[in-house]
Parts: sequence; C-alpha cells; structure tokens
Amino acid sequence: MSRVDLEPETARPIVATATDYSFASATVGAHLRRGLLGFVPLALAVVVWPRFGLIALLPTAVGAVALRGCPMCWTVGLIQTVSRQRFRRVCDEEGCGLDMSRPGADRPTRIL
Repeated sequence: MSRVDLEPETARPIVATATDYSFASATVGAHLRRGLLGFVPLALAVVVWPRFGLIALLPTAVGAVALRGCPMCWTVGLIQTVSRQRFRRVCDEEGCGLDMSRPGADRPTRIL
C-alpha cells in the first residue's frame, strides 16, 4: 500500500456538506421534521389497516419518500447529520484528521 503525500501548496481543508451524504439533512431540526413527516403516515397506515385493507398502504408511499427510503435510512441520515455538525475532516501539511472545533473556540481541537 503506498502513502500519498500532500504538497503544502495543494493542501486544503475538506469540509463535508449535505450533498456529500445521500441521507443527511442540512440541520438536525430539519431531519427531525423529515422524520415526523415520514413516521406519521407509516403509523397511520398501521392503525387504519384493519378497516381499509390495501388502501391503507397509500400513506406508506408518502412516509417512504419523506424518510428517503426506509426507517433505517432515516436513522443513518440522522447519525450522518449529527456527525457532520460535530466533526469535520481537515487535511493540511501535517496530514489529515478530524477537527472538533466548536463555534467560538480560540483554536481547533484536532484528533487523529
């Protein structure tokens, strides 16, 4: 396995954005709203199933779209959203690592 060295003039911070992850949302609040819009139709489908039969499956399509797939996809997206807001991967002349800077911090706390 070969090691890739970064030249100082080409080193730049790598910041994750919402488009880097297929399931992450821009904020945790937005992701929780998406979950509410997804889980309510799924619960509704379960509750009305005995009375309406197959027609009760219609809300599940709305729930699946809101959750970007299944409930597990939404959970993975929640973890990605929280992780993206807490950690940033940065690369510089010293190498790559995780930046755990908090807003208002004097200097970054780098791990790894």
